[in-house]
Amino acid sequence: MEENKAKETPKKKFNYIVKFWLIYFIGILLVIFLFYAIANQYFGPMPSFKQLENPESALASEVISSDGKILGTYFIENRSNVTYRQLPPNLVNALISIEDVRFEQNSGVDERALLRVAYGLITGQHKGGGSTITQQLAKNLFPRGRLNTLQLVVRKFQEWITAVKLERYYSKEEIITMYLNTVFYGHNAFGIKSAAKTFFDKEPDSLNLQESALMAGVVNRPTAFSPILHPKAAMERRNLVLAQMYRYGYITQHVYDSVKMLPLGVENYGVLSHNTGEARYFREFLREKMTEWCKTHFKTNGKPYNLYTDGLKIYTTIDSRMQRYAEEAVREHLAGNLQPEFFAHWKGYSNAPFDFQGTPEEDSIQVQKIMNDAMKRSERYRLLRLDGLSEDSINKVFNTPADMKVFSWRGTIDTIMTPMDSIRYYKSFLLAGLMSMETTTGYVRAYVGGIDFRYFKYDHVTQAKRQVGSTFKPFLYTLAMQEGEYSPCFRIPNIPYSVPLPDGKYWTPNNADSKDIGKEVTLKWALANSNNWISAWLIRRFSPQSVIQMARNMGVTSYIPPVPSIALGTPDLSLYELTGAMNTFADKGVYIKPVFITKIEDKNGNVLERFTPDKKEAMSEVTAYKMIKLLEGVVESGTGIRLRWRYGYRNEVAGKTGTTQNQSDGWFMGIVPKLTTGVWVGAEDRSVHFRTITLGQGANMALPIWALYMNKIYSDPSLGIRRSDVFPKPLKNIDIQFDCAKYDKEHKKNTFENDSTDHF
Repeated sequence: MEENKAKETPKKKFNYIVKFWLIYFIGILLVIFLFYAIANQYFGPMPSFKQLENPESALASEVISSDGKILGTYFIENRSNVTYRQLPPNLVNALISIEDVRFEQNSGVDERALLRVAYGLITGQHKGGGSTITQQLAKNLFPRGRLNTLQLVVRKFQEWITAVKLERYYSKEEIITMYLNTVFYGHNAFGIKSAAKTFFDKEPDSLNLQESALMAGVVNRPTAFSPILHPKAAMERRNLVLAQMYRYGYITQHVYDSVKMLPLGVENYGVLSHNTGEARYFREFLREKMTEWCKTHFKTNGKPYNLYTDGLKIYTTIDSRMQRYAEEAVREHLAGNLQPEFFAHWKGYSNAPFDFQGTPEEDSIQVQKIMNDAMKRSERYRLLRLDGLSEDSINKVFNTPADMKVFSWRGTIDTIMTPMDSIRYYKSFLLAGLMSMETTTGYVRAYVGGIDFRYFKYDHVTQAKRQVGSTFKPFLYTLAMQEGEYSPCFRIPNIPYSVPLPDGKYWTPNNADSKDIGKEVTLKWALANSNNWISAWLIRRFSPQSVIQMARNMGVTSYIPPVPSIALGTPDLSLYELTGAMNTFADKGVYIKPVFITKIEDKNGNVLERFTPDKKEAMSEVTAYKMIKLLEGVVESGTGIRLRWRYGYRNEVAGKTGTTQNQSDGWFMGIVPKLTTGVWVGAEDRSVHFRTITLGQGANMALPIWALYMNKIYSDPSLGIRRSDVFPKPLKNIDIQFDCAKYDKEHKKNTFENDSTDHF
């Protein structure tokens, strides 16, 4: 019996060994078959080589300034790519230390890490994950969604195969770059470029050691390790990354001990959105232009470009430094001076800030109409109407106090007020627009469409058209210099003039002041002092139609009624049009259509289109130079003289102020040899304004913004715009006397001919 058992034992052992190896080889065959089946897409599609080379991810389009700074992006996912050279070594080392320490040695799958995971599953002692950086990158090539256990196993095998393919096709540098470009960092930041901007307001190559360690740590669990939402957890995670870097020899003990004590350094954190960042009004203007451009420009697959997903690079003419100076100048003048002055000016008035110059009862009716119209134009009203509410119910909502955040120059205010009161509150704010362009290229260097894009969306550079006042007079004087061949020192009696109308009546304007009534004054003096009587004389000599044609030659496209009153600036024009037109004088009579974009590239850097200035001759070079001299008179002794006595400008400046009816709009056009800048200031409603010309004139509302802006520019030598710059004289010799005292001696006999049709 014992002998039989002894004989059976070797036989059983043999059977066990056979079964073991049979199961082993069958397992290997099954694994091989599984890999074969997955690779041949029996269990679902695998990423193609084309997908591996060009992973389909939504790339943000970047708006880039002329000095190379990213002003903002258009995106669905806020993602922009960088190259390996743009990655700081500390960031690469930090990522490898915490995510895949054998990244340089493995071929996409880390066997040791997988064994560690298996051991953790058996023992319950988990000591880290098993995915390599390449596997994590491969994971991004598959669609997201809930998977059952079998699907999850298959997906893991798919990721392994894809990781091996990635290792075959790409270098380690390319893989880690693709990984950092695709990973999500939380707070709407996809990729390291967006993350660096969001958390630190930096470019990736400027990240220091502690910032790099934080970014490498965040990718594991963006929400749990968010330095904004969970700073304590983020600090612990960052220091763990630093410890790993020390452990693997990337940093020394001394560096580790020092850096781990530093704060997170996210003081400059700001979620990137269409409402934040620099040049917001310009970016919104550009968004509309680029949306139209995309409709008519197509990719190689025949589909039109998508501004939000195709990673276009839009190179603009905006200079980020000048843009910042422009925004600062608007803020300094309005927040520090004009708006407080406006509030004080209207304090105690029941209908403030509205002024209709009627009886209190009449004004109240007008105010109610404006408020009701504003209510019906609001987004809140639109949504309530969509919900089916009646007018009475909507009125009740608008007159019920509610929690809200409102704008102030000191920052957002949390308050309680009715929506109707908030409408009136916002109507009390003075708004502004500024556009600044290079004289010879037409490049727009600064574009400020308003005071805060989050609360005031309307763009006062290109969208708004406001009455331009005396800033229209240079068109009339240009005609006189060009067609009439007058000299700036030509004299005309300063008396009322009447212009005949088609119906047989006459138009006779009033004058703003009583300077030198009855005396003979020069055209230079008349323009400098915005004299209405001389403008009436000129419009009669040259006709409204001729003035309109001159404005058209200088780039004005808005409708201008052919009536004599345009001589005083009754037309409504945009700041964009007016600034472009005034620039013609500085560019020797050549109109340049303002340029906003220099080129557009695709995500791979291929140039899709270049843009060149659109130019046309509007007047002779001599006429343009005459006008520069006339406009210099505005600053030397006219309505712009405060540039001299208050702001200390002694350099060559040509300018023109503008003030409209009831002081509703204040303008200043300032021209220096290399830069033409237009500024407008006013309220949303024309019935909201200063009640006095002293406070409401363009010299008080708009001119100071120009002065502050130019002071900042002159203080920045890197811009190459200097006070010593001079306006170039015409190439041909001109025999024109601009010193009117000398001119008078040379022309003792006045050539003025008194028209018998004048009406006094």
